[in-house]
Amino acid sequence: MSSLDGPDSMPVPPPILNPSGGANQIRVRAYNERLVLSLVRLYGALSKADIARRSGLSAQTVSVIMRVLEKEGLLSRGEPIRGRVGQPSIPMRLNPDAVYSFGVKIGRRSADLVLMDFVGRIRLQLHRIYAYPLPHEILSFVTQGIKELEGKLDERERSRIAGLGIAAPFELWNWADEVGAPEGAMEVWRDFDLQAEIADQVSYQVFLQNDATSACGAELVFGIGPSYPDFVYFFIGSFIGGGIVLNSAIFSGKTGTAGAIGPLPVRGKNGETMQLLEIASIFVLENMLRERGIDPQPLWYSADDWVDFGEPMEAWIQDTAKALAQAIVAAASIIDFSAAVIDGGFPDWVRRRIVQATIHEAEKLDLQGVVMPDIVEGVVGAQARAIGGASLPIFARYLTDQNVLFKEIDNAERA
Repeated sequence: MSSLDGPDSMPVPPPILNPSGGANQIRVRAYNERLVLSLVRLYGALSKADIARRSGLSAQTVSVIMRVLEKEGLLSRGEPIRGRVGQPSIPMRLNPDAVYSFGVKIGRRSADLVLMDFVGRIRLQLHRIYAYPLPHEILSFVTQGIKELEGKLDERERSRIAGLGIAAPFELWNWADEVGAPEGAMEVWRDFDLQAEIADQVSYQVFLQNDATSACGAELVFGIGPSYPDFVYFFIGSFIGGGIVLNSAIFSGKTGTAGAIGPLPVRGKNGETMQLLEIASIFVLENMLRERGIDPQPLWYSADDWVDFGEPMEAWIQDTAKALAQAIVAAASIIDFSAAVIDGGFPDWVRRRIVQATIHEAEKLDLQGVVMPDIVEGVVGAQARAIGGASLPIFARYLTDQNVLFKEIDNAERA
């Protein structure tokens, strides 16, 4: 019995598209297969007729593609839906056991390694905490952790691993003082190529993306993405980060740092101008606990097992909410986002309190001329960064780029 009982570069749009919206040439069959898989992932389950309608591909092309994908084990059949005219409709779903992927989250206080399946569920995971991250320790955790998790899989399961995706902060050497690292200790990261070093020691293709961007991508793919085509995203980790989604695709900007949001200027409790990260970050709560003689270590043992620290936690939540409300209004004054999504490396009850407090604080601000977005909780949760990292190999090999996917859907549904 398997321990998992319970699924090279980014795809390029095809050179020639059929006028109906789909691509029927043999040379772009792989793209059409990705499009079908992406549609099924997006909607959860679709029949052949649904896919033909949504993709613009011909019914014959869809039938051929779905036979291939089912034979390869990527799609599985649901129960026939009866009661309509003609043959019963058979919904097709992604097979969770068809593909697996490793995801790594590297934070300033802890690291996570997960094995994720084809539908975004974490099957296995490891967690490590530290005072601050050092390259050789991270390298050892990832390589030894992969061997440990591989040892829990059978040969068939190991053969289905698509790759390894790393979600890590860019410029890890920044803000070393805030996390209490000794002077110069984090400078070693400046010349350390984490992606290349890990790739040299594992047998998988390795991908790298900013940790907050990865979390935003996980929310887009596995969370509220289908409900909100445009949203600004806040992920509260050791340092707060974020992302921007426009037209159901992540907008990263020319340098890849669009939506970083941490440096956004906001007013502090005394009216002084501060960066958002100086208020709405977990390291701030950590320092508040230390100042009151409370051990902050439980913050890093497990994101799901925080205790209620009482007064200092409530003070931090209120300060964070005030800062987030200002940041959301600032973002909404530039782009009319449909939602502002708040998530972080903490339990659901903490996230809920932060969101409720942020909604309350936003109502106090001058909103004249501002169309406020819905302020909502993230769905993916504390492991969003690791899940986003694990998504990178799966999208690279099996699914379409989100921007291409939604263009295809829009074209087909207008037809």
